Amino acid sequence: METIQISTEFIKLDQLLKFTNAVEGGGMAKNVILDGLVKVNSEICLQRGKKLRGGDIVEFNNEKYIISIEEK
Repeated sequence: METIQISTEFIKLDQLLKFTNAVEGGGMAKNVILDGLVKVNSEICLQRGKKLRGGDIVEFNNEKYIISIEEK
């Protein structure tokens, strides 16, 4: 499981997939989300704008990412 550090309150699901290079771009992120290939906290998520906060776990393409908020 890879920890993804963010410095904001949340990151949107499609942005996370692009940030981690799990997809090549925004269009691909949209497609894999709408195709039901992405899970958030063990449930399929079809919302590409889903707000991910600290502790959320994203699963895609046999990879897991956990969101961590950077301390300021």
